[in-house]
Amino acid sequence: MNNLSFGIDLGTSNIRIYNCADDSVTMEKNIIAIENKKTVFAYGDSAFEMYEKAPGNIVITHPLANGVIADIKNMETIVKFFMNSIMGNNIRPADYYIAVPTDVTEVEKRAFYDLIKECNIKARKIMVIEKAIADGLGIDINVKTSQGTLIVDVGYDTTEISILSLGGIVLSRLIKTGGLKFDESIKNAVRKEYGLFIGSKTAEVVKTSLKELDEAGEDAVVYGRDIVTGLPVERRISTSIIYDTLEEHFSHIIDNIKLILESTPPELSADIYKNGLFLTGGGSMVNTFASKIADGTGLKVNITDQPQLSVIKGIAKVIKDENFRSVAYSIEGMGK
Repeated sequence: MNNLSFGIDLGTSNIRIYNCADDSVTMEKNIIAIENKKTVFAYGDSAFEMYEKAPGNIVITHPLANGVIADIKNMETIVKFFMNSIMGNNIRPADYYIAVPTDVTEVEKRAFYDLIKECNIKARKIMVIEKAIADGLGIDINVKTSQGTLIVDVGYDTTEISILSLGGIVLSRLIKTGGLKFDESIKNAVRKEYGLFIGSKTAEVVKTSLKELDEAGEDAVVYGRDIVTGLPVERRISTSIIYDTLEEHFSHIIDNIKLILESTPPELSADIYKNGLFLTGGGSMVNTFASKIADGTGLKVNITDQPQLSVIKGIAKVIKDENFRSVAYSIEGMGK
């Protein structure tokens, strides 16, 4: 494609932007810091560094919640700042392809289109791609065949479970369980078992380091505030307590995978049994999660090397390969 084109995958935790000009992907935290209710103080990774540390006059927020845009104004600001940076402070007319979740309302889908249209980045053409379809393409599945594919995308706020076939989505289910719920459970367990308040960042570090801790046979070391004394302390946390608290959320996701499978047409079920399910999304990287799903469903679980990037890789494939261009569509005028 000769025209300047960009792909955008908006997640609650991260924003990913594909630049067709140099075949690169930018991934940063989808978060913004606003000073005195009006001035942009920082955005992306810089704002995340300040998260849970900022003074009262700086408010740090995620513009997305539960997979949809909750704060359109701040989301527009973040997209514009990133596009301005990527294009060297010289925003030029370009085509945009943006991923949208499937199991949301038309109004919520429309918000993704309106976001690109209204944020002053000179969008020449705006196309949307169902996130599950982009996921499939990103992990090298030819989604246009009649073969049934089950994809489980575990994000920060939500998990999207989808059955794909013939370039479309046969069934989809969006549940409000993801990496954020995992982190909150870890915080609650540490407070209950050890009398210690820890931050969300600390909980996330514990969650992502479980595999290394298990391999080394070590406990997690965390820093927080003692509930009784109110003083900062260090504690060693048993990983078994972390796994126990995550079990509930793993089970909830597995139960919803089973519900989708119960509604799947028999011929597609046969394909899924032969090929297994495909696990993507940042939340899928928690140690033992894949094996728990395999045990709970009886299916082989396929994991990718970079599960956080599968959607943006799929969008890139749509932009670069005309054979897959038909999976993208315009929603201009929808709902009017």
